[in-house]
Amino acid sequence: MGFDVAIPLTESAAYDLIVDDGENLARVQCKFITGDQVDLRRIHSNSGGYVVKTSSPGAYDWLYVLKADGREYLLKECLAQRRAVNPQPKHALGLAATGLAVPADSLVGGLA
Repeated sequence: MGFDVAIPLTESAAYDLIVDDGENLARVQCKFITGDQVDLRRIHSNSGGYVVKTSSPGAYDWLYVLKADGREYLLKECLAQRRAVNPQPKHALGLAATGLAVPADSLVGGLA
């Protein structure tokens, strides 16, 4: 695609990357899944126990999903207040868009 990518300096942002397409900046939330469903909640623990948060409206612009089999998806919307989503073929990128998948062990560095 030829886009520039930046990583936020802090871990408190609701997005993981910033993508510059030459005209606009997009805040991207990145998720890895082994099944079909993407859990959109952010879960962490503190001294009081676990904290579960859903995304606020406008918290990010795009949702990038990498499946364990190497398929990639890009949803160009913020799915605020939702618990989960199932990426659809219309969101597929690269080889996944053609119906072909890349074996996970062939990805740079593998997934293990």
